Amino acid sequence: KTWQYTISRMVNGKPKPIRKGGFKTKKEAQIAAAEVEAKLAKGINPVLKLEPINSYFEKWVNLYKSDVSKGTMAIYENTLRIINIHFQDTPLQHITKSDYQTFLNELGKTMSKETIRKINSHIRACVKDAIDEGIISVDFTRKAVIPGKKEKPPEEKYLNYEESQQLLNALYDNLNGRLIHYLLLLALTSGMRFAELVALTRQDFNFLNNTITVNKSWGYLPTLQIGKK
Repeated sequence: KTWQYTISRMVNGKPKPIRKGGFKTKKEAQIAAAEVEAKLAKGINPVLKLEPINSYFEKWVNLYKSDVSKGTMAIYENTLRIINIHFQDTPLQHITKSDYQTFLNELGKTMSKETIRKINSHIRACVKDAIDEGIISVDFTRKAVIPGKKEKPPEEKYLNYEESQQLLNALYDNLNGRLIHYLLLLALTSGMRFAELVALTRQDFNFLNNTITVNKSWGYLPTLQIGKK
């Protein structure tokens, strides 16, 4: 009840025909066969096996990003998690530009533009290598529009000097044993980052010399572990 094409081919003097079936109509089989013949004519070895985007992206990260830091690897793993949620094992060959834009638009409902831009850069680089390998012929990430929530201007992201002084005075007046108050006070007076603050242990405090040793940080993502800097 389905159609199949067969393309004659000789490899090292031996016949190795290319066959593929499962087409609903004769026309679909003819079009697919023509695409394979066109690749053969250009000396391109046609890829007939469907390649799921999630498994290909995972292999791509392990192959090309094996030397990145743990923090950077965790960001790639987060992109893989998002791919698994939205695309699952959809073959790269079946994803269209409109499919990909719909995917980005869905992310834009809850994520910032900068976060989506990073995710897109990961997938775009992976897709370009898939094209180089002949797995797909069209870059479905090309000219993708990056949606997302507008980022706050710099003046809204940080406290100015006057606001810092107000917060400092309020913290001194309300040191009631709550850990968060001491963390904020330490951040304001030391300049430590949040990840460095929450990674501190008792051994990092030297009360004899009034010093704090900062040699590790805590990852923001669940996949990140505490580690030396």
